Amino acid sequence: MKVTILGCGGSAGVPMLGGPDGAGDWGACDPAEPRNRRGRSSILIEAPDGQRLLIDAGPDLRNQLLANRIGRVDALLVTHGHADHIMGLDEFRPLNRAIGAAIPVYATEITLAELKARFDYAFRAPTPPAFFRPALTPIPVRPGQVVEAAGLPVQLYRQDHKVMETLGLRIGNFAYSTDVVRMPEESLEQLHGLDTWVVGCFQRRPHAVHAHLDLVREWVERLRPRRTVLTHMGHDLDWSWLGQNLPEGIEAAYDGLILDVLAS
Repeated sequence: MKVTILGCGGSAGVPMLGGPDGAGDWGACDPAEPRNRRGRSSILIEAPDGQRLLIDAGPDLRNQLLANRIGRVDALLVTHGHADHIMGLDEFRPLNRAIGAAIPVYATEITLAELKARFDYAFRAPTPPAFFRPALTPIPVRPGQVVEAAGLPVQLYRQDHKVMETLGLRIGNFAYSTDVVRMPEESLEQLHGLDTWVVGCFQRRPHAVHAHLDLVREWVERLRPRRTVLTHMGHDLDWSWLGQNLPEGIEAAYDGLILDVLAS
């Protein structure tokens, strides 16, 4: 199973808009290090049979898919309804044309309601073959379920993002946890025995709605995945600094990173 990190930045990306000359606010990140340039967080999971599952569709989606030469997506799973995870849905028209059908979108009832409020036109009857508007088929899910998406058994678990609940997901020995500040005990129990864990880590200091570096390290010490990859990073976290200061087994993602993981 192949996992592509399409984006690993926070809600504003890195660099953020602004900066002294208007060319971007890099914070503590070195602009000369290309791995510090981060789009909004999203991953693509390619199953052994070639089917592709997209996790979240933020405002950088078009550029992310082009950069990684991805022209087809078979299913979408949305972790929650915040803008940095959904505002790329209008880009789905070419993806609909690629498969000649509506694309199933898996999300909780609350998230689906948010999607329909913002993108009502994407949930109307499909318009093949032109697909002059995106076409999505809603599939409601809930934490604790195992659903089949793009041919993959996806185990869903609950996460606390303070302002809302988000979905985490596990497929075999791989798990993805973004936009979480507290992991319920029943969810942590589902994360033992991982080969690879991609987990959100927004900054060094504690944050109201996102995990920070020391909290992620506490989780890792308890769960002991073989490999932990940090995502959803803000401009407080420089890629080279992380490489020099993280313990063995924990690393920072970068946009375009490809992970080969066992599907079971």
